[in-house]
Amino acid sequence: MAQINKPNEYFNTVLYTGNGGTQSITGVGFQPDFVWGKNRNTTNWHDLEDVVRGVTKRLSTNSTDQEATETNNFTSFDSDGFSVGSGPNVNGSGNGIVVWNWLASNTTASNTDGSITSSVSASTTSGFSIVKFVGTGSVATVGHGLGVAPSFYVVKRIDGGDGGQWNCYHKSLGASQYMLLNSTSASQSSATRWNNTEPTSSVFTVSTSGDVNDPSDNHIVYCFAEKKGFSKFGSYTGNGSTDGTFVYTGFKPAMIILKNASDAYNWEIRDNKRRTYNEANENRLFPNLSNAESVNTETIDFLSNGFKIRNAGGGDNGSGNTIIYMAFAENPLVAGNYVPTTAR
Repeated sequence: MAQINKPNEYFNTVLYTGNGGTQSITGVGFQPDFVWGKNRNTTNWHDLEDVVRGVTKRLSTNSTDQEATETNNFTSFDSDGFSVGSGPNVNGSGNGIVVWNWLASNTTASNTDGSITSSVSASTTSGFSIVKFVGTGSVATVGHGLGVAPSFYVVKRIDGGDGGQWNCYHKSLGASQYMLLNSTSASQSSATRWNNTEPTSSVFTVSTSGDVNDPSDNHIVYCFAEKKGFSKFGSYTGNGSTDGTFVYTGFKPAMIILKNASDAYNWEIRDNKRRTYNEANENRLFPNLSNAESVNTETIDFLSNGFKIRNAGGGDNGSGNTIIYMAFAENPLVAGNYVPTTAR
């Protein structure tokens, strides 16, 4: 498997201060296809927008609401970043804003690999695709465009009046289980999400639940496949100790998303931009909550080849619990110039 030596060409985090008016944010390093923004200082909702649905089409992981048109949040995807309007979610005056950015293909194509035709923007290099399809209500397959089986994906119904929950598949739990990105709930067993069928190199399966396959309604899916030097998806068992588990990823993480799959805890996002050093209070945001950034003593070290749990908190390290993670790279363990990367 080829290694990605420059992860920031496919994923990057940017921080900026809102001005309450309009501004263009540069420094992403590419034209993003998927942006996920959050006002760090307030309880304004998460804002997720993508190239397949179109800029100004907002979804929020802390809500089951259907897609909304917001012309004052993200207003364009630009060659080295994006532009924002006066909306407080991503441009509140004087507020600290974080936006996580992913590159797909900068285009959208029709995919007929599944029984349902989908619209897809995919990067087979980084293992990321954005998929949109119309549900049938019956068990069906949907093409994802990655060329390898995805390790994690999240499906959201975006219309149909009341929207829908954020249903997640994770390879460590398998296709008989699902989790909800908008909820603290532990993993749940059901055949109505994925029909107990693992994804393949070309398609994933949706079953009869209205959240993932409502008849005649549109659904959006964010799919991620594991790529050497760029992304890792797995799980570890908590030990309830401040000398917690070391998780090998093969790269220095830029972003980690964690969730205790065994018990009711928040999802957590940590990254290398909001806190740039180890052995310190950690800055957390919670996908399932609109809360402002939380700064506490539940630390995690970002190392040159993975991450180390340094807290006994139940969300990160509940004793005997299964914790799932999604990690994206800052640097691979050995970069293209063969110089090992270093920890923070």
